[in-house]
Amino acid sequence: MDKAVLDVCCGSRMFWFDKEEKHTVFMDNRVVHETLCDGRKLDIEPDVVGDFRNIPFPDESFHLVVFDPPHLVSAGEKSWMAKKYGRLTDTWRDDLRQGFSECMRVLKPNGVMVFKWNEEQVKLRDILALTEFQPLFGNRRANTHWLVFLKG
Repeated sequence: MDKAVLDVCCGSRMFWFDKEEKHTVFMDNRVVHETLCDGRKLDIEPDVVGDFRNIPFPDESFHLVVFDPPHLVSAGEKSWMAKKYGRLTDTWRDDLRQGFSECMRVLKPNGVMVFKWNEEQVKLRDILALTEFQPLFGNRRANTHWLVFLKG
């Protein structure tokens, strides 16, 4: 694939303005077509089924990587929240550490990673302690954080 952007946890592409954005490879570890308890359809259909802990692309493949991993530790396995957003397992610290490393591995030199985290259950400071990479900037006042990293 000759695309500039990789979204490694695309889910249902909720924050994308164009859910078929032509420069982007959408990746997730699951395919889901389901009706939620409130009647809404949940469709998770990635271009590539893959795991952010072992991204199936060569080193330095993308200019931009979007990393929006599951952020829920305590959510019922069959709850609509878990279905929609995914959930973390007992190995979440190692999983996210490996995810940061893999995202940086597939970035081209001077590439950018955008990281999204909601700290309702796990604080952002605890997540940033898992990686040697430091964000350039991001928001600090909301529960949902968007951080920008540069591979330099």
